[in-house]
Amino acid sequence: MPPPLVSYSSHHSSIIINNNPYNFILFFPPKVLYRCNSFILNGNSSQFLLTIISNMAIAWFSLFLSFLLLLHGYFAQHQRYQQQQGQCQINRLNAQQPSFQMLAEAGYTEFFDLNNQQFQCAGVSVFRHVVQSKGLLLPSYTNSPILAYVVQGRGFYGLMNSGCPETFQSSQKIQRFQDRHQRIEQFRQGDIMAFPAGTAHWVYNEGNEELVLVFLEDSSNNANQLDQVAWRIFIAGKPHRALQHQGRQYGGRSYGNVFSGFDKEILSEAFGVCRETARKLQGQDDMRGHIISVQEGLKVIQPPFSQEQEQQQHGQYDPMNGIEETICSAKVRQNIDDPSRADIYNPHAGRFTTINSFTLPILRFLKLSASRGVLYRNSMMAPHWYSNAHSIVYITRGESRMQVVDHRGQAVLDDRVREGQFIVVPQNYAIVTQSGNGGCEWITFNTNDNAMINTLSGRTSAIRGLPVDVIANAYQISRDEARRLKFNREETLIFPVSTRSLRPYEGVVSA
Repeated sequence: MPPPLVSYSSHHSSIIINNNPYNFILFFPPKVLYRCNSFILNGNSSQFLLTIISNMAIAWFSLFLSFLLLLHGYFAQHQRYQQQQGQCQINRLNAQQPSFQMLAEAGYTEFFDLNNQQFQCAGVSVFRHVVQSKGLLLPSYTNSPILAYVVQGRGFYGLMNSGCPETFQSSQKIQRFQDRHQRIEQFRQGDIMAFPAGTAHWVYNEGNEELVLVFLEDSSNNANQLDQVAWRIFIAGKPHRALQHQGRQYGGRSYGNVFSGFDKEILSEAFGVCRETARKLQGQDDMRGHIISVQEGLKVIQPPFSQEQEQQQHGQYDPMNGIEETICSAKVRQNIDDPSRADIYNPHAGRFTTINSFTLPILRFLKLSASRGVLYRNSMMAPHWYSNAHSIVYITRGESRMQVVDHRGQAVLDDRVREGQFIVVPQNYAIVTQSGNGGCEWITFNTNDNAMINTLSGRTSAIRGLPVDVIANAYQISRDEARRLKFNREETLIFPVSTRSLRPYEGVVSA
């Protein structure tokens, strides 16, 4: 039988198939309804509904859906922006101490107040791991990207990305069985480590002293599709649920082993192991916590430090530019403590070093960066602000007087901060840091992969960029005084402070 010949007329609202009229309803954009009476198709009488959607209709419908998705994204982002803006209406900043801790066999983790307005403004969570010698921080993953700083100690870590090759392998001639696993890297004091969201990772302390790690999780990052809370999911062990601080119980967050929710039979089939091994995966009888002790030392496949790796550690040789990197081979670690890497250095005052997406390309993916400040005794970091990022400052050594001024010109912080404390400086808030006799060192985490700093005094400051007449008229001073205001400081960002300008500070240390 030859294929039916189809034609229709918009004038007579009819359709003919093989010269036979039939009853139908035709939806044709835009909103035009055609209706015919009856039809005979291939000799059979019946009634049916015929819906024709033209290519034009599909295009308009797709465009409409795209528009709805754009509107949804805009309003979601706008709502998130409004919530964050409300949380950033801060009248007073305070140096933050740990609020509670989670104990384990070979160390503990200290958490800072998750509900504090300062951390909610920045959209981050911060905590500190303390791992004893031969201690292993069990594998886990998070819903947010992590930037970590090694305050003290050394060791090695591993990242697990599904689909990445097992490039480290042992020889079967040497061992009774051959092991293969993904890349392992060593770290040392002063290293910055970047862990993407959802990437499982573990850390081992191979040194003789305690390993101290400061972690920042950016829960406001686009990689987090859950609520603005950083969640950690362990894939081994049984993290303790009791969170304590100074003997008191806190209603802190509890963590669990992801395998504990699965049925043992399912796990047994999934891994091809017996039920007892599947039960061990769940860690139900494991009371060691999230940091365990490896008495005989961890035996893994790792290459020795070569001369090339030592040069990379000291920033003397870095062949990667980020273009050739994949998620499997991306460089995720860089040392920020090495004085030879300093961006700004004053032999009489201190140094300032940054790590951003230009020096560590994976940070472009995480949308985070870091900086390291070192002030010698009686020195100052010039008043400045970050134009595109919040700053989360952690004091690693010493103490300093710190002042922060908000957009209303009011001082929201004028206090001494000391080792082990965090300070959150919201975007565009101006800050000045002045060290005392013991000096001060800190690490700053920024919520932008290329955080831009602007200074108020010094050679590269905003004042230096103004014409003398603008300065004289703006501050109602003479032209000579305007010149001195503009040109007296030739240093950039960090400079020594004359002892006559120092005065004892009688404020109470933040707790």
